[in-house]
Amino acid sequence: MAYPTNYRYTREHEWIEASGKTASVGITDHAQDSLGDIVFVELPKVGDKVEKGKVFGSVESVKAVSDLYSPATGTVTAINEELTTAPEKINADAHAAWIMKIELADPGEVDSLLTAQDYEVYVKEETGH
Repeated sequence: MAYPTNYRYTREHEWIEASGKTASVGITDHAQDSLGDIVFVELPKVGDKVEKGKVFGSVESVKAVSDLYSPATGTVTAINEELTTAPEKINADAHAAWIMKIELADPGEVDSLLTAQDYEVYVKEETGH
């Protein structure tokens, strides 16, 4: 799986695509693959404050419930309402199915996250392949 090089990644398997002070956030293809069929996504509310490294929602699959961790600090400006009725969109294309959009408190914070290449190495180390 090629991870988009314009995204940054967390060790908890979220991605963020930042452009100036705004950013889209989702989970990686590796995360959706590990979870299996996603049946529910708990979304934050527009206006919620999110903090880097803190839980902002969860994803439930047929196998498990996983917390979602914000890759950056900011304010939620939009949520992907489609996921309330079609959570499987994440399974279909995890890197296109954003979960929330945020206004970044500090756009430079994203620079400390993993690059696509670093994330691929991390996943290989974690999974052994």
